[in-house]
Amino acid sequence: SIALAKAGVPVYHAGMIGEDGDLLLDACREYGVNTKYLKKLPVSGGHTVIQVDKKGQNSIILFGGTNQMQTKEYMDYVLSDFNAGDYLLLQNEISHVDSIICAAHAKGMHIILNPSPMSPELLTWPLELVEWFILNEIEGADITGKTQPEEMLDELLRRYPACHVVLTLGERGSVYADATQRIAQSIVPAHTVDTTAAGDTFTGYFIHALLQGEAIQQALKTAACASAITVSRPGAGRSIPAAEEVQAAMKEAR
Repeated sequence: SIALAKAGVPVYHAGMIGEDGDLLLDACREYGVNTKYLKKLPVSGGHTVIQVDKKGQNSIILFGGTNQMQTKEYMDYVLSDFNAGDYLLLQNEISHVDSIICAAHAKGMHIILNPSPMSPELLTWPLELVEWFILNEIEGADITGKTQPEEMLDELLRRYPACHVVLTLGERGSVYADATQRIAQSIVPAHTVDTTAAGDTFTGYFIHALLQGEAIQQALKTAACASAITVSRPGAGRSIPAAEEVQAAMKEAR
């Protein structure tokens, strides 16, 4: 949500937070994310423990908390304010994602799924209703049972032929695939300090570029430039670049 907002997209962040959720509220408000649909419960909220090694690679431990206390009724309330053509971005960090997908599809919304973190129940969801998958190769392998990127893409499109897929490959860049084409994008070189939020940055700036009407190749390049800035800095939300920084990086990358 913060990456989308920093890129310039009007964003509403929805869900349940706990008594300790003011950090999220403050961050959303600081970066321009609308918090109208964040409901506070009198319990501990969901949170993460992020570990970063000497090479900047991260390992994240999740505590579900209020993330796993979403109700279908509250999600229906949220979705009642949105319409056909609006975009819904989901991850696998909250409860009832399968019901949310069905409800959003019934309204004619565009559904984007980042299947992170992976879990066995995710494979039982109505994934044929997802329009866009944005995932890394670990998630791609878990969903498809394949080990090579091309095989992952083949299997995803075999199962969900109408979907669009963006597969991120770490140091090998990313690749877009649909029923008719595949487009590869290399990384933009950067000194890696912390990879936390790199995927979120990529997703936010890629979606922003799509909404701006940019071609897929340009959208991938924009997302790669934004991610390169993020990994060069420590932290999560604060490491995500502003739109002006990404625009400057795009000019240098030409």
